[in-house]
Formats: sequence, structure tokens, C-alpha cells
Amino acid sequence: MGLEVIILAAGKGTRMHSELPKVLHKVAGQPMLSHVINCAKKLSPDAIHVVIGHGAELVKSELSEEKINWCLQKEQLGTGHAVQQALLNIDDQQNVLILYGDVPLLTADTLKALIDELANNQLVLLTAKLNDPTGYGRIVRKNKKVQCIVEQKDADKKTLKVNEINSGILTSNASKLKHWLSKTNNKNAQKEFYLTDCIELAVNDKDKVEAIVCESEEEILGVNNKQHLAYVERVFQSQIANQLMLNGVTLIDPTRIDVRGNLKTGKDVEIDINSVFIGNNILGDGVSVGPNSVIINSQINAGTKLHANCHIENANIGDNCELGPFARIRPETILAENVKVGNFVEIKKSDVKTGSKINHLSYIWDSDLGKNVNIGAGTITCNYDGANKHRTIIG
Repeated sequence: MGLEVIILAAGKGTRMHSELPKVLHKVAGQPMLSHVINCAKKLSPDAIHVVIGHGAELVKSELSEEKINWCLQKEQLGTGHAVQQALLNIDDQQNVLILYGDVPLLTADTLKALIDELANNQLVLLTAKLNDPTGYGRIVRKNKKVQCIVEQKDADKKTLKVNEINSGILTSNASKLKHWLSKTNNKNAQKEFYLTDCIELAVNDKDKVEAIVCESEEEILGVNNKQHLAYVERVFQSQIANQLMLNGVTLIDPTRIDVRGNLKTGKDVEIDINSVFIGNNILGDGVSVGPNSVIINSQINAGTKLHANCHIENANIGDNCELGPFARIRPETILAENVKVGNFVEIKKSDVKTGSKINHLSYIWDSDLGKNVNIGAGTITCNYDGANKHRTIIG
């Protein structure tokens, strides 16, 4: 019996106050939906189905490289109705895991534990115990057994005191889900078809229902507004910072680093405050990154020192170079070893050989500089004649 994943991502996200669909708002440089898809991939499912609605074409365009079965929910009639749109494409014998496109901190380990529990039950849901459960559906138990989920707007005073909440994440058999969802109705405060009604229906059918309590309440955090988005971003960055330090990186202040992509590091790397890493970056052994630096899709090789306020994009910086402060290295630039680039120097699409120096106030563009070249202050390589660009070659 295989596994297929359904990700619900059709909501507008009114409280975000944005024209951008909620699931496309970014955490660590990636849309929230991308984080959820990447987590799902770690489970090696047979298929991933994403239910889209608001901004559907934009969502599909943003994630066009993903192997996804897109399912359109034309009318927003609730989570139960959304799941039904995806179940149309899933064989009855398959197991199904339901996730949400605005819950980007979820881990594969938590989901694996959820799926493993399905071997002994017909439905398994993920819950959490919160100090403040306001806004979440409450888990109602009898003799410690899950009976149903009551949404905040439908809960009485007694139920509102329950602190175990529904994350919305659950797993079951496709045939069972189709059966339960066919029995749901929209007789509730929201006039929607709730996926959560399946729990009570399963209990009534005397099917085994189990709940696993998530150890980290941060994992199941859903993003509903910009405050939530900022909080989730800091949690994510804290996790990255901790992993970097475990890998041996010295962070001058772990709360002031942003990694928006993948960062590979060697030994004895030091990163000062407010540094931002975007895309795929590599820092070799002994690299030092000064404060307020921005590095984008670049490789900084062993022993190189970046002073404050350097901006490096799509470049390869050789061993034992020294850059900045205030150096800008633009795309397609290659610096060999022992190159010095000083303050207020900009280099683009140039190849600079070993030992050369461009110490201050210069613009080098479309140039090939040989070994041990010294570029004096204020030098500009002028290589555009109004119609064509030409290489400047300095031996």
C-alpha cells in the first residue's frame, strides 16, 4: 500500500493584506509551500497533490519545476471539500497524508511517526498542547480516547478550556476518507465542510482513531499574518544558525544571520553580524565574513577575508583573497588566489589573476587582468563604444 500526499494551498490569506497568495510568502528565501513540498518529498510518496484556488496560476508558475498534481478548488467550501478535489485522483487502496501549505516548519521525522502509527489505526492525527490554544480546534477526548474535534467558533465554554489542539495534519486510507467526507455537512458557524468532522465520523464507525502529540509546538505553526511570518522566519533562522555552529562555524551573534538557501562551510569559518546568504553558497576553510555582507550564489575559497559591507553575486573568489570594506563583486567574476579588492571597488564579468590588486575607487568591467597587476585609484575600464562591448586586457 503506497502513500500519497495532499497539500491544501487554496486559501487567499486575507489577514496577510497582500495580493500574493499566502503560500507564496517566503520563509528563508523560499515560498512556504516549497518548504512543505520539500518535507513531503523526504517521505518518498507515490505522488504529491496540491489543492490550489486563490492565485492558482501564480502558484503553479512559481513552482513550475516541481512534479506536482495540481487540483483546483474553484469554490472555497472548506477543508473537507478541498481534500475531496484531490481524492478524485487517488486510488482507494492508497494511504493519504494531509498537509497545509502555510505550515513551513514541519519535519519529516514527525510525519514518519504519524505514518507509522497508521499501521494499527484507521486514522491518525497530529495534535499539540498549547498554553494559549485560542483560534485552534480543540481535541475532545473520553477516557483518553479521541472523540471529535470542535472548532473554536463552535466550542462551548468547557471545550474552550481544552489546551490540546488540532494541527489539521492527519493520515488515513483514501477509501476511508472518501467515505467519511461523503457524510459531512456544512451545518456550522462557518458554513463550510470541515475535514475535522471525519474524526467523529470515524469514531461513530468504531474505527480506531489515534492522536500523536507533537513535541514542538513550533513545528505545527500556521502562518496567518505578517507577524506569524516574521516569527516563523526567526525560528527557521535560529535552526540554521544552530546547525552551522554544530558544524564548527563561529557566529558572532547567532540571532543576526540570514540564510536564504543553502550554505556549505569548511572548518574555522567566522561570520560576523547581519550577513545575508542567498541561494547556494560555499565558504571554504578559514573564511572570514565581515559584518553587513551579502553573498549570493558564490564560492569563497579557503583563507579569504571579507571586510565589512561586501556584496558578492555569482562569483568565484580564490584562496587567501582580501575584499572590502564596501567591495562589490558582480556576476561572472573570477578572482584567483591572493587578490586584493579594496573599498568602493566594483568588478563585473572579469577574470583577475594571482596577486593582482585593485585597492580603491575603481570600476573593472569585462576585463582580463594578468598576475600581479596593480590598478591605481579611480581607474575605470571603458569598453563600450556605444554599440558593442569589448574586453579590456591588461597583462
